[in-house]
Amino acid sequence: MGEAHASSAARLDALTSWNADWAGLRVAVLGVGVTGFAAADTLTELGADVLVIAPEVDDDRARILEVIGARLLRHPLGDVPAELAAFAPEVIIVSPGFHPDHPVLEWAGGADVAVWGDIELAWRVRDKVNTAEWILVTGTNGKTTTVQMTATFLAANGLRAAPCGNIGVPVLDAVRDPSGFDVLVVELSSYQLHHLPKTGPGALHPWSSVVLNVADDHLDWHGSFDAYRAAKATVYENTKIACVYNRGDEATRRMVEDAEVEEGARAIGFGLDVPGPSDFGVVDGILCDRAFLDDRRTSALEITTLDELEPRGLTAPHVVANILAASALARSFGVPVAVIHDALGEFRLDAHRIETVALAGGIRWIDDSKATNPHAAQASLAAFGKVVWIVGGLLKGVDVDSLVAAHVARLRAAIVIGVDRAALVAAFGRHAPELPVFEVVAADTDQVMPDAVALAAAVAEDGDTVLLAPAAASMDQFADYGDRGRRFHEAVRSMLGGEADGDSAPHDPTGQA
Repeated sequence: MGEAHASSAARLDALTSWNADWAGLRVAVLGVGVTGFAAADTLTELGADVLVIAPEVDDDRARILEVIGARLLRHPLGDVPAELAAFAPEVIIVSPGFHPDHPVLEWAGGADVAVWGDIELAWRVRDKVNTAEWILVTGTNGKTTTVQMTATFLAANGLRAAPCGNIGVPVLDAVRDPSGFDVLVVELSSYQLHHLPKTGPGALHPWSSVVLNVADDHLDWHGSFDAYRAAKATVYENTKIACVYNRGDEATRRMVEDAEVEEGARAIGFGLDVPGPSDFGVVDGILCDRAFLDDRRTSALEITTLDELEPRGLTAPHVVANILAASALARSFGVPVAVIHDALGEFRLDAHRIETVALAGGIRWIDDSKATNPHAAQASLAAFGKVVWIVGGLLKGVDVDSLVAAHVARLRAAIVIGVDRAALVAAFGRHAPELPVFEVVAADTDQVMPDAVALAAAVAEDGDTVLLAPAAASMDQFADYGDRGRRFHEAVRSMLGGEADGDSAPHDPTGQA
């Protein structure tokens, strides 16, 4: 048993290239969502013996798995399938949704079976077409926007750049793309980071990396804030060029200080205040780079101005922070500030991120359904004046008390939705007993947003912002945050009829219409 395990471990250590000997390697893939399917597809192409295990698989995907040569086991995975034990996998590829204490993962630990995530597998086979550099992005909020901006800046400078990872495109698909890339900008969730080793053949060595911010989130998955923070910190390990951190979030600075990086890697701070040498920041409304220039002690490079960003809805404080972080990552790869400036002229935020739905009767309706945790909602609330706040959903074990306490002064009213309404209503009762608070009790998903919008319209006044910033996940009542946002749009437009001034009005960060 000991010799067999040592032999298997040695073989896994040697698997650091697409051209290594993957033939016949016994691999179990847990889950067959986007990342699980990409892993199974990759491994069968490599010649591995692949067993996919999932509670549910649609018929089309099951047929494709059969065609590519992977075996499929439909199993609820509440315990360890007998077929898995009989298969005796040498490695298990785990999809991000599986908790660390899942019975199969605990079994793997006891049986000395290696557990990889899709990111480690992608790193090991990253040389299939050409070996692109990786830029890593994580944080509680702002990941997707920062990844998109960074990739946009790189592409504007003539580089072949692919935004991938938790953003929706599996990294395995990017590394296998026959066109090849110069750089992958990889969005990493705390789930994906949890499974990444810091040393050894599966450890990532990114060009540059950033933790945008850290706040309570996914505590039900990680078990504690310390465990969540530790997962995020992994992104800085082995960084080669620049560890970008948030000067306004001390935890990210400590992560950089504690990380084992490659010789010569620099710490680059970003923030909304005046930058010091080796920082990005804002001076008199000008976004500046004081990091990537020779005379950074006495000079700075102008990236853009808040006045230029305002018509495109890019001046909310957390969006400006994302721009600075993305600029730092792009500058670490040699992109000139003039290229970043011009690329920002064409950049637009994705749907459901502080998106103006309508302006009617002096009331602005804003969709920030992407604010799926209190930290994101905090940033959204801070960008506006007087607010009617539509809040609630699946809180994922996170305390909302401090969020409510911090923003009661700016609230006109609160409209509470979702299954975890009681915690929010109680928080409003403690911190704002005079505030009008309305609960949406509709059990029918189709009725939730119409009821919420009607209640908001009844209390909003001229100059107010009705803000959907739920501070909670959406899966209690909606398919995802996009579904939640789309239903909000539909309800607002249905309620307003032809009264809306349009859905393309620029975002006013002061909240004064």
